[in-house]
Amino acid sequence: MDGVKLIRSRRRTLGLEVTREGNVIVRAPLRTSAATIDQFVRDHADWIEKAKARQRARLEAHPEPDEARREALLRRAREELPPKVTFYAQRMGVVPTGITITAARTRFGSCSPKNRLCFSWRLMDYPEEAIDYVVVHELAHIVHKNHGPQFWALVERYMPDYRARRNMLRG
Repeated sequence: MDGVKLIRSRRRTLGLEVTREGNVIVRAPLRTSAATIDQFVRDHADWIEKAKARQRARLEAHPEPDEARREALLRRAREELPPKVTFYAQRMGVVPTGITITAARTRFGSCSPKNRLCFSWRLMDYPEEAIDYVVVHELAHIVHKNHGPQFWALVERYMPDYRARRNMLRG
């Protein structure tokens, strides 16, 4: 298990994670034997290599920006996201309580229980269609606080091609 970080906890099942940096983490129940864990990692070797390749490709496509690029993306987010939210909110008949621009690395947007929307400035590094999708996605959470069928039906009503737009964020 070279290069694999093991985290034991009171969980019931084994789990695997490949971080953004390409590190492998195995999460295991407290009493799971080392042999069982080693076999689990061997059984998932193909998945691990594919996940590492996806993370490498993502980092190559969207490297960590330097200070000037970060400032440019932040400025663009502050200028472009509020009008987009206003436009789609009016079309969808919802009212967010506010907008915050963050530096979140793992999620492009979120909607608080009080309907405040947060967007990462990192989202601005993606195509316009993907940015619009995230705005509609978060506005839909004002109506549905989950990802159930009604939520996706609402997203699709205002953005019929949302699946293709969502896929732009995965590369």
